[in-house]
Amino acid sequence: MTTANPSTSATLAVTEVTPAYWRVTLNNPPINLHTAGMVSELQELVNRLESDERVSVVVFDSADPDFFISHVDVQGIGSNDTPGPSGLPPWPDVCTRLEHAPCVTVGLIRGRARGVGSEFLLALDMRFASKERAILCQPEIGFGFVPGGGGLERLPLVTGRSRAMEIIVGGEDFDADTAERYGWVNRSVPDAELDSFVERLASRVAGFDRQAVTTAKKILNQRGQVAQGTDQLETFKTFVGLLQSPSAQHKISELLELGLQQRSDTEMNLAQVIAQL
Repeated sequence: MTTANPSTSATLAVTEVTPAYWRVTLNNPPINLHTAGMVSELQELVNRLESDERVSVVVFDSADPDFFISHVDVQGIGSNDTPGPSGLPPWPDVCTRLEHAPCVTVGLIRGRARGVGSEFLLALDMRFASKERAILCQPEIGFGFVPGGGGLERLPLVTGRSRAMEIIVGGEDFDADTAERYGWVNRSVPDAELDSFVERLASRVAGFDRQAVTTAKKILNQRGQVAQGTDQLETFKTFVGLLQSPSAQHKISELLELGLQQRSDTEMNLAQVIAQL
């Protein structure tokens, strides 16, 4: 892959492979935690995507093969609730704007995409997961709150209500093959083939007429179902309220003592740990 015009911020590395095709690599050691800094940088990236009249396709991947996005920084939630251009709080703002951005967005998934990691992927147009290395999960129920960044709105649109219920109230890890069957991801692809598969697709999309590509996405958004901003705002408020409850705060404290937000067995096996609390 050609690496032209790379730019790097604290948590994102953006490579303009061609003017029409960008790669964005998430890199926030030690476990690609979803922090306020990452959200701010993603907001700036979306600003660029909305104003650039050349980019047709953007692929998001991770520098860490064990973590795509681990989960939200439970110690930093609420540090910035200033509404973005969509009128929503920062994280729902990023997801909503990506959903409607004038380019096609693709998730290349290795490692764990839990909580907001899953919510981020759900806001993208397509998702392709490593058969051997991808793990998806909505673990919020085990912390004592609910998904607050679009998961409750977007997940049932791709999996159906009953499977979304299983995912959200069960709080379990799902492998790539099951996620594919459920509609959570487009395809489960053998890890050795994943990069070439996504590269071929992205290069193909980038080679087509941009106006046709962006028009197709716009019409699909109109004909299909997308998350509504008012619903997301109400859910975010509910999420914040539950997060601040004594029960949730107690569970967060317990998990931090067990190694949450560190590169630990707790993070590697979070779905099992939350069930044991």
